[in-house]
Amino acid sequence: MIIKIAKGLQNDNVSIVRNNGSTDATVFPKKGPTSHDAIHYFVEKGLGLDHAFWGMIAKGCDFEEIQTIAKNAGHASAARAGQPEQHIVELLQAERLVECFEAEQWGPPSDNATFIAIAAAACATSQVPLPPQLPAQLDTLRSQITEFQIGWSTANAMHIAEFEWTER
Repeated sequence: MIIKIAKGLQNDNVSIVRNNGSTDATVFPKKGPTSHDAIHYFVEKGLGLDHAFWGMIAKGCDFEEIQTIAKNAGHASAARAGQPEQHIVELLQAERLVECFEAEQWGPPSDNATFIAIAAAACATSQVPLPPQLPAQLDTLRSQITEFQIGWSTANAMHIAEFEWTER
């Protein structure tokens, strides 16, 4: 699947072309200095979370379906605290980790032990375990996200970042 993220001033435009030729697109509001969906890509690809956001999109879910799927499967938010169904565990893990990486963009990064403790607490709020592969991949993920952020932050509006999602 080809993922294209076009940098906007207030929103980013995200479009995909799946391996079967089908397409989808959405507009995503900015949450910080780096594209939220790009961080999802690095986290999910780097940790092998094939059933998280990008994996679900690659398998045919539309962007707008993801929130409904999570809600119906027991997404553990403050208003809907409950044990999530197994098929959304990676989706929730990815979302919590993306939030942790986004938070680090506002200042100097924490040491690895602190990041992992914060990430574990974030995952616990959604009643999912911390992905066990995170500690071994943390430095690589930070490096990839930082490298992307440097290029993204200096790029003009409508700059397009392109990624390839390979299903495993």
